[in-house]
Amino acid sequence: MQANFQYEPAQDGAGCQLGVTVLADRAHVRGELRDDAEAAGFRILHSCSLAEYAQGELTALGDLVLIDCAEDSAEALALLSRLDMRAGKAGSALVVSTTMAALDAVFGCFSFSAPQILVDPSRSERVIAIGRVLAHVPNLRLRELGEEDRLMLLRLTEQVGRIAERLEKLPSGQRAGGGAFRLESPAPAWRSDGPGEGGSERPRLPHASIIRRAIKHRHARARFFDPDLFADPAWDILLDLAAARAERQRVSVTSLCIASGVPATTALRWIGQMVEGGLLVRVADPHDRRRAYIALADTTADAMALYFAEIGVEHASLEIV
Repeated sequence: MQANFQYEPAQDGAGCQLGVTVLADRAHVRGELRDDAEAAGFRILHSCSLAEYAQGELTALGDLVLIDCAEDSAEALALLSRLDMRAGKAGSALVVSTTMAALDAVFGCFSFSAPQILVDPSRSERVIAIGRVLAHVPNLRLRELGEEDRLMLLRLTEQVGRIAERLEKLPSGQRAGGGAFRLESPAPAWRSDGPGEGGSERPRLPHASIIRRAIKHRHARARFFDPDLFADPAWDILLDLAAARAERQRVSVTSLCIASGVPATTALRWIGQMVEGGLLVRVADPHDRRRAYIALADTTADAMALYFAEIGVEHASLEIV
């Protein structure tokens, strides 16, 4: 079903209609993306497969690039990396759809452009992603919005508002520096509880088995209650990363999305916000620069360790569920 809303032509400050590049190997998805972008007021600059675009002449990306990459082939990943650099320099907005199977590889291609990454999205989710891009266009006039789309946008707005409220409560030092897709080099500090600043000993996390037991207890509730009743992806993400740090293990973005207990696209938004807020860091794989892992920032690991100490490690398996 085609999106049931219509915008006036989306224009920049000079009054020029905004342009979009649509890249998708699946013809039906490419058609939907093109139709929805046009409905949103964009002018189609290019619409083709990823391979066709990679083989063509280098042309302007436009203000928005809609990408559907369902497979992590070497050719597709190479193109995504190039698009990431070009979009980061040009200021183009990227919306990238992918699959859970290809998520880790696709996620690792982006470190400059801060794209919206959607995992196995519905058409409505793609429409909302386009709407989030349009939210940054000044003086945009909305002529018609269906009730279903209105409710979806309302829920998204409420969710983003809750994230912002939580981040505003963080100490200023935790919010400073870096973007949601900033890339950090691997360092011992991200995966160990060694000396902190000034040589002082860092607070130590409890044994990983205690944290894993707490995670197991949280999952057990889903057998008896609606999982949405207790949905708290930020805490589930922190617990999983704390356990991994205690185990000296790296965590892929796919694994973290699963651990969050919410749909992967929602989990990616939470991860991005937590990186932006300084709670998490993105760590490059030293053996494959195209891949990246997610880890607790040192300050977050310290806070988790102090939390466990505050409630008493011997009771942690019960108290943090």
